[in-house]
Amino acid sequence: MSDISELSFEAAFEELETIVDRLESGQLTLDASVSLFERGRQLAAHCQAILDNAELRVTQIDENSLSNGE
Repeated sequence: MSDISELSFEAAFEELETIVDRLESGQLTLDASVSLFERGRQLAAHCQAILDNAELRVTQIDENSLSNGE
């Protein structure tokens, strides 16, 4: 597994989807399930941070456009 902070949104989301599928399969041990759940929570937080940053950038662009009279 790669370092989460280095993953793009798309790569992190894809890995998160894979984890959800594996957890839903019911074929994992409890320890494996807990480990995957923890990784999934970290991936979800990483994806949310990327989305929050993108939203902030869009808001700033929009505010700059309005202040410039565009």
